[in-house]
Amino acid sequence: MLDDSVIRRKRTQQRERERALRRLVRDREKLAALSAGGSEERPIHVTSASVIEVRVRHLACPQCSGEYKIQDHRAPASGIRSVDVTCQICGVSRTLWFRIVSAEAN
Repeated sequence: MLDDSVIRRKRTQQRERERALRRLVRDREKLAALSAGGSEERPIHVTSASVIEVRVRHLACPQCSGEYKIQDHRAPASGIRSVDVTCQICGVSRTLWFRIVSAEAN
């Protein structure tokens, strides 16, 4: 027969593991928002709109390293593009930001 304290400790350990995993998810999302492409203030620089979808295919989900599926590709302002993506493995959705810059030297 199991002691009540053993059962409580197992539940406590499980809750602690779950809390740690939630913190890890939050931390990874914060890091993704601060990295290149994570916000309009930190876009990924590309030379043409035609390479954006190729670049997205080479990016990995920060949660599970899965591949993205493009949901929508918009141009909210001149020279800036937002791409809504969903991870094909974990299902997390996010918006990636790109800025089209000239490849010509000044």
